[in-house]
Amino acid sequence: MKFERLKNKIFSIIKFLNSQTCSFSGPRPQNLPWGFNEDDSRCLEMKNNLKINIVSAIEKGFKIFISGMALGFDMICAKMVLELKKTYPFIKLIGAIPCKTQDKFWNEKDKQRYRTLLSQLDGIRCIYDNYIGSECMFERNRYMVNNSSLLITYFNGKSGGTKRTVDYAKKQGINIINLYNEEKYKKIPKI
Repeated sequence: MKFERLKNKIFSIIKFLNSQTCSFSGPRPQNLPWGFNEDDSRCLEMKNNLKINIVSAIEKGFKIFISGMALGFDMICAKMVLELKKTYPFIKLIGAIPCKTQDKFWNEKDKQRYRTLLSQLDGIRCIYDNYIGSECMFERNRYMVNNSSLLITYFNGKSGGTKRTVDYAKKQGINIINLYNEEKYKKIPKI
């Protein structure tokens, strides 16, 4: 009987923490309309929308945010949460990294940005020591969904890791906010 009560108490604590946790999922820079240029007006507009949604989540009781810390949308989200910690010092940012060597093949500028962000996290959950293939990325994404009740994404409907994460989140029944709006963020043709 004691074990069953303890088990139920642990599950209720986990459920409570999940109800206060939001994770992020989105594409790498090469799959974003603005690429690596975060000063592009489309990226700035998306960041503003991201900030509005994170603040709204905080005001609804979310206190823990999880980023996969990959290049692109993940790092944009991590940086935004860190900026918002200045106004909301009680929020926490957790990095869910697929492996210790995630940045192994990144250029020096991206490695430096990554390591700077890592040093500011409130915690890190590392799934594997070494890269074992794309499965470690998917395992990281499942970890984030399984420990959240809200997913903020930038999902354009195309297949890939973000689609798998969004599909998994739907199956798990967590709330999803998609910041992607095809008309608003489509690539503007050159004249």
